[in-house]
Amino acid sequence: MNEAKPVTVNADMMWSNLNEVNRMSGKFQVDLAQLSKAAVEALEMQGLNVRSKDGQGSFITCKSSHPIRIYDTDGAEIQGILVGNGSKAKAVISTYDWKSPAGQAGRSPTLLKLVVTDLIPYSGGAAEVAEVNLEEAL
Repeated sequence: MNEAKPVTVNADMMWSNLNEVNRMSGKFQVDLAQLSKAAVEALEMQGLNVRSKDGQGSFITCKSSHPIRIYDTDGAEIQGILVGNGSKAKAVISTYDWKSPAGQAGRSPTLLKLVVTDLIPYSGGAAEVAEVNLEEAL
């Protein structure tokens, strides 16, 4: 495939593991959800698989081996805050091709920049913990 140009999308942030490794994947990650039809088309044109699920609409999961840095709309890095589900963001997404030692290959999204436009701090309430555990079990 040709070198893909980055795509900028507006999304809801879901299940953000920005500074702590997700125990299921072993990576830092965030779901970018509620993607518009135009965003889905642009991402699919880049060769990405956009999934869909109740409560998240169309979404992609961006993973990283390093903590995911987030910024506010003024360009300042946001640190020390856990991001809750439903926070709004503008993300610049590119792609990378990979191949596993077992011979599997694919194309995955990579975040070039993540700007939080409407932050909902994660409160860590029991209801949210139960939802996370339920989601991981599915």
